[in-house]
Amino acid sequence: MALRMTGTEGTAASRRKRSARRNNTAPTIADVAREAQCSPMTVSRVINGEENVRDHTRETVLAAVKKLNYVPNRAARSLAGGSQLRIALLFDNPSASYLSEFLMGALEEASRRDIYLVVQSQEAVAHSSELVRGLIEGGISGFILPPPLCDDQRVLDLIEEAGATAVAVGPGKARGSYGSVLIDEYQAAYDMTRHIIGLGHERIGFIIGNPEQVSSGRRFNGYCAAVEDAGLELLDDLIVQGRFTYRSGMAGAEKLLALKSRPTAIFASNDDMAAATVAVCHRNHLDVPNDITVCGFDDTAMASTIWPELTTIRQPIREMTAQAVVLISQAHNKSSRSLRGKSEEILFPYELIRRNSDAGPSLASSFNPKGEKP
Repeated sequence: MALRMTGTEGTAASRRKRSARRNNTAPTIADVAREAQCSPMTVSRVINGEENVRDHTRETVLAAVKKLNYVPNRAARSLAGGSQLRIALLFDNPSASYLSEFLMGALEEASRRDIYLVVQSQEAVAHSSELVRGLIEGGISGFILPPPLCDDQRVLDLIEEAGATAVAVGPGKARGSYGSVLIDEYQAAYDMTRHIIGLGHERIGFIIGNPEQVSSGRRFNGYCAAVEDAGLELLDDLIVQGRFTYRSGMAGAEKLLALKSRPTAIFASNDDMAAATVAVCHRNHLDVPNDITVCGFDDTAMASTIWPELTTIRQPIREMTAQAVVLISQAHNKSSRSLRGKSEEILFPYELIRRNSDAGPSLASSFNPKGEKP
């Protein structure tokens, strides 16, 4: 015998069923619109990276997308005549900690915008033309280039010849006709050096980064200018060459600590080399920072996972990479295959993060690792 519910009982049951269906389905663009208190069309414009949306509205919509964990319906977009954007992230960087931050920023933004992201190592310049052409033939419309590729004119020329979009992230300077996302590395290095001088240090060792990267020169020039502006002598024996790798940082630190009159502080051009410097100091029975100050650059995960944690320059790598995805997405949505001619440059703020690896010079600093007076 079938039972039929009537009146308020039936209505309540229907509401419960509708609620259950909603709870078992993914959020829709209409749900995001209700949460953000705007129209579905506005949500669509934000998701697609269109520019004709107010900043406040964009932030509200993106907050709603994050809160509801909304993922665009790829099939629906295809039926609507759209196509999924495909971006390649090329890398040739020895720093795993830097690349980790770089990759997370790209993945998060690409996922949010329903962009297909290809991560590709580009180690052999001799094969770069085949690599770029192969990616474009496979449907890649844009390229994100971290250091050192963002400073490699050969790679940039290949992408330009193919008519694709490219954004350089963290180049030593703006890349002319290409989109660039960067910080003022010269000023950041200048500020860190003045900070160290302000602690009372006069003998400050410096480990230069990869000589093939423009950013290395920018950071080195910032160090030199700060030393000279403070009225200190710029000494060649306090400057050693590195390559942004942990191993090169160890080699550089060993040279500096072997000096008869060693530095009381060492500023390494990135966190990997700074972490290696701390390890060399420990091996030589030097306490950081009581015996010697060590500072880095970038504020990657490495900076806060070693002991002591590094004082460093925070470069917002993840946010910068996410912005690169946005720039390529906007160019794509305008039916533009390139940012050439636009020359968009976005300068991000940096921050000096002080942790536990710096202090004023101590009496112990006048002794070399063997305990001999200079």
